Amino acid sequence: MLKAIKVSDYMTASLATFKPDMEMRKAVSLLVEKRISGAPVVDDHGNMVGMLSEQDCMKIALNAGYYGDYGGLVKDYMNTTVTTIDADTSILKLAQLFVDAPYRRYPVLQNNRLVGQVSRRDVLRALKSIG
Repeated sequence: MLKAIKVSDYMTASLATFKPDMEMRKAVSLLVEKRISGAPVVDDHGNMVGMLSEQDCMKIALNAGYYGDYGGLVKDYMNTTVTTIDADTSILKLAQLFVDAPYRRYPVLQNNRLVGQVSRRDVLRALKSIG
């Protein structure tokens, strides 16, 4: 039954995104305010160019603690090597990806455009829906 459910059925389509030239102070504030652990970074055309996660933000925490430097831009801290998933992928395949990789979320693409994000919790919601 899970095999028939697609990522697009449970992904979050309305998501926070960052711009590469956004100040890290603002990005950190948004992560905290929205209670999210990361978000895609998109250029002015909506193309995904990276991801910024809480883990990436630890670098700025260290800089602030050791050097008093709490500045910089998202593009200086984001991860540009991003694993994505297609919106038509089955939730079952997604569950296997979460088992095999340390990621908490995947950006979702459809026709090479960012359309959402899917998390481990979304897989659990799909599982709950069939039970």
